[in-house]
Amino acid sequence: MRRPRSLPLRALVVALVALLSSACGNAPAPPPTPGPTRAASAAPDWWNGAVVYEVFVRSFRDSDGDGAGDLAGLLEKLDYLNDGDPATDSDLGVDAIWLMPIYPSPSTHGYDVTSYDAVNPTYGTLADLDRLVAACHARGIKVVLDWIPNHTSDAHPWFVDATSSPAAAHRDWYVWRSPNPGWTQPFGSGPAWFPGGGAWYYAAFWEHMPDLNWRNPAVAAEQSAAAIRWLGHGVDGFRLDAVRYLVENGPGPGQEDQPETRAALKAFADAVRAVRPDALLVGEAWADTATIAPYLGTPTAALPGGDALPLLFDFPLADAIVNGVSAGDARPIATALDAVARAYPAGTGDAPFLTNHDQVRVATRLSADPARLGLAAAILLTLQGTPFLYYGEELGLLNGDCADDACKRTPMSWDATATGGFTSGTPWWPLAPRGPTTSVAAQTGDPGSLLSRYRRLIRVRKASEALRRGGTERLAAASPGLLALVRALPGERVLVVHNLGIDTVRERLAVTAGAATPLLADPGAAIAPSPEGAEVTLPARATAIWRLE
Repeated sequence: MRRPRSLPLRALVVALVALLSSACGNAPAPPPTPGPTRAASAAPDWWNGAVVYEVFVRSFRDSDGDGAGDLAGLLEKLDYLNDGDPATDSDLGVDAIWLMPIYPSPSTHGYDVTSYDAVNPTYGTLADLDRLVAACHARGIKVVLDWIPNHTSDAHPWFVDATSSPAAAHRDWYVWRSPNPGWTQPFGSGPAWFPGGGAWYYAAFWEHMPDLNWRNPAVAAEQSAAAIRWLGHGVDGFRLDAVRYLVENGPGPGQEDQPETRAALKAFADAVRAVRPDALLVGEAWADTATIAPYLGTPTAALPGGDALPLLFDFPLADAIVNGVSAGDARPIATALDAVARAYPAGTGDAPFLTNHDQVRVATRLSADPARLGLAAAILLTLQGTPFLYYGEELGLLNGDCADDACKRTPMSWDATATGGFTSGTPWWPLAPRGPTTSVAAQTGDPGSLLSRYRRLIRVRKASEALRRGGTERLAAASPGLLALVRALPGERVLVVHNLGIDTVRERLAVTAGAATPLLADPGAAIAPSPEGAEVTLPARATAIWRLE
């Protein structure tokens, strides 16, 4: 939910260090040692290893020509996502969709909710949602809803009542002080307290999104009850927004990552699991690895994936992938993977991704370079955990021509027409700049397209239990551009090698095998397996995936 920080300068720093080292005649850095092995997640649930596709309904497909996407439009395009037939290869093959907020809201983004129990009329009706869920389930697609537990809209009936009187029934559903405590936002310099209702109310993100008071048991109870009501409509889980900020104990660091916040999230998760034990719960904790890890909770016999939130988006790894691919350096990715292996409890999961709705799109960050985009896709879809794709990433969709959040959420490009096949009317927001091949129609049927690569990678992942659910052993590599992983489960070992560099790499890796069967190998990739180790050859920005015998 929060606005992104400035893009990291890692790529520039890496390039400058390499240039200076070369100019000064420095000896090359010693090969990195192997990384810590990360065991496979012990969670048996459907989401372990699944591929999830993030959809902004407003920008996906408009069925009625009003310029805004809707649930009926999404229903029209389900076969693009997964047609339900494993024998076909014309669909993307995703296992689940995450719908950004579909609730009534005065804003286009939807994160200021005015009702947790209804559908935004722009998107359709509750009956439309029910039809969508049924159609998804018929195709084997799970449905995950965005959940916004930290705040509501200031137009929510609860807050309208809360501001009416200090004695109002919902007064204590929000956080009040008098006089103004004067705190600034936990992630910025803007104010966190605003006047209203005869006092000052707390709103960490925006004055029109007042924070709920999670110290009030009635708030916690209603949040759980509302989520359970959606489970009654057949939804399969929730993406929890801004989970670091539910409870605040003071200014500055006291506004984030409090023990009471983690306890509240665990109680919410327990309530959801009591009704739907296999529900997906994935949290947005935009932070470093050490801060993210405690939100997983503790693995138990009943909950081997962690007794709190079983998945958290891996923001450090996402930045490492995009920056590493940009710079041609695998070491940031290796460092991020090793940090997760050390910090996350054994048996827990991970939620890798490239970019999301709050970030500059990966195609823009990688200058729309087809080789780099294909490489980033391959890295993501060969990682351990539950990878998330942002709609349009599979096409190389660029950011729009502004810095606003809307330019990260522009309409989907289905064809080469002026409106991209998104609508028969005027799009609610201009389409992002597009080349002649930036559309589903142009890339479908082209085996060399980015869309075809995503489709193939997802099918390769589904065909290998080790890729879907296996653990990870990171191998040492002398080349700074080489990322080598062994993904393994009992009965299957898969070697995954990515060359992020601009030169062909030939290197012997410390992995033994009598034979190697290619699951995916870019042109020029080769392997000579032996009991002494596997010698691999990989061209620039190429990937190879071999099943080892």
